[in-house]
Amino acid sequence: MSPLLAELFGTAILIVLGDGVVANVVLHRTKGNNSGWIVITAGWAFGVTIAVYCVNSISGAHLNPAVTIALASIGAFDWAKVPMYIAAQIAGGFLGGIIVWLAYLPHWKATPDPQSKLAVFSTTPAIRQPGANLLSEIIGGFVLVLALLAVLSPGNFVPGSDFAKGFGPILVGVIVMAIGLSLGGPTGYAINPARDLGPRIAHAVLPIDGKGSSDWGYAWIPIVGPIFGGVLGALCYRLLWKS
Repeated sequence: MSPLLAELFGTAILIVLGDGVVANVVLHRTKGNNSGWIVITAGWAFGVTIAVYCVNSISGAHLNPAVTIALASIGAFDWAKVPMYIAAQIAGGFLGGIIVWLAYLPHWKATPDPQSKLAVFSTTPAIRQPGANLLSEIIGGFVLVLALLAVLSPGNFVPGSDFAKGFGPILVGVIVMAIGLSLGGPTGYAINPARDLGPRIAHAVLPIDGKGSSDWGYAWIPIVGPIFGGVLGALCYRLLWKS
């Protein structure tokens, strides 16, 4: 499998399991309806862990344009590969959104609220204040990238050891769950432009019963915020940990 196909495949798995748990919680007449925020954050954490395990050895399992750009900004990834990695990640997010739609096919019509349907595919703010929402996503992106680089740094593992290879993806899931529990309340913690944009495009084009608007006026925030915050996190890591 090529790294680009791995990024597409891995991001699709991430969305199938991540958006899938949201669908299980918010759509009507599912077995998990109204099971709450803890279920959503745990489902996303497990989904990230599984997706990283699936493709880490092939592409490095970025699965997130903010991570790809942040790594490139500190010289840890080739800028020439960034555009295709991002395209593969967004395509994977789109594919994952379609699969979630198919998996919950009877439940879209059973759910009357258009906002609940959109929430399956993309993030929405709890209180719509663009400046505050952007700041929340910047902070989330910053913590994500800084934690990934610091927690998975060679100083914490024997480089190339089986323990590092086997346990690393679990720590990535722990980081994502920590962000969701602590920082996810204001905006739903996109922290990943492909996680939001790819499924939002799927929401826009799929024939979902009573789906309403895809809220494109908000869509720039979960794109710009994580990227800006991620680059800041990477620069902070290089300054403080690698100086």
